[in-house]
Amino acid sequence: MTQRLHLVFGGELVTPEKNVFRDVSKIHIVGMYPDYASAFSAWKAEAQKTVDNAHMRYFIAHLHRLRDEEHAGSATEAFSQ
Repeated sequence: MTQRLHLVFGGELVTPEKNVFRDVSKIHIVGMYPDYASAFSAWKAEAQKTVDNAHMRYFIAHLHRLRDEEHAGSATEAFSQ
């Protein structure tokens, strides 16, 4: 069975109009989740905590999309060795 891993993270942006973090060293890693539903729940909880700060943003990264299990030479194959 293929896992559909999701990473939830966020931080303060330079400007609300662009997805550029003010300080990458201060990115908040919320966690890794086995499915979108649990990742969405974690994202929503963190986003609601910072709703009054327009510069704070949280994201869900679909990590399973970074690796194509159907093709042996996928883009991340070199990193797994």
